[in-house]
Amino acid sequence: MDYFLQQLINGIQLGTIYALIALGYTMVYGIIKLINFAHADVFMVGVYTAFFTATWYQVPFPIVIVVAMVVCAVIGVTMEKIAYKPLRYKPRLSALITALGVSLFLENFCALPFVFGPEYRSFPELIPLKRYVIWKTYDVSVTNIFLLNLGVVSVLLCGLFYLVNYTMIGKKMRAVSYDKATASLMGINVDRTISFTFAIGAALAGASGVLYGLTYRSIQSPYLGIWPGWKAFIAAVIGGIGSIPGAVVGSYLMGISEVYANSINSNIGFGMAFVILILVLIVKPTGLLGSKEQEKI
Repeated sequence: MDYFLQQLINGIQLGTIYALIALGYTMVYGIIKLINFAHADVFMVGVYTAFFTATWYQVPFPIVIVVAMVVCAVIGVTMEKIAYKPLRYKPRLSALITALGVSLFLENFCALPFVFGPEYRSFPELIPLKRYVIWKTYDVSVTNIFLLNLGVVSVLLCGLFYLVNYTMIGKKMRAVSYDKATASLMGINVDRTISFTFAIGAALAGASGVLYGLTYRSIQSPYLGIWPGWKAFIAAVIGGIGSIPGAVVGSYLMGISEVYANSINSNIGFGMAFVILILVLIVKPTGLLGSKEQEKI
């Protein structure tokens, strides 16, 4: 029982990191129907931004996460303006191929010696690790990092929910998602709204990068975003791509199942994401919380 509960806590911790990445995927897809494969590399930039900010300037955690979110938001908007905006009214395949190209560019550019370099780095200890026993009978404990992760994700999720549902820019985002042409006729600046969506999604990926570094304390290389990005994307699809609650539910399901599978064999853990994806798509192709869409032809 103690092993089962401890692994559940570890899975929830991993799911919180996937959730913030998955939200970026699902927001961009929800508004322009694009799978932004470069989003995983924005997460990677967030990890490195947090590392250099904490190492060079010795600033506390709140400032580190704000800096990482701002830097990633700027990268997200720049990416959208340069790579995706010119292809907005082109076939979707063009934008998808461009997203793969942007991803490869970011990975290999950041791997250059004068940028981030390929070497392994250890993430600084921004917050001293403390452990709290929550169930003495089974020796089950949580860390202050785990509680911090949950707190940060809860605040960001609540902020995102309020932004989308109760603010003017949120109404514009929903309108553009529903029908860009009609939204433009109603006076909404579609380009600005899409750029804002990219900024929010990228900022969440930056926050996820900080939590990743704080939790796992290692930066392997500029290619570290590949697997978390793929798994977060799969989590978004499992939950229902385009659904914000679905992205969160899918991420926690992904994190918990992966941790339990890794406890058996690490190779099973890598494949578990795709097994769950196939099963969910067979049973409910729109995802767990996704809804059917009708498209006129």
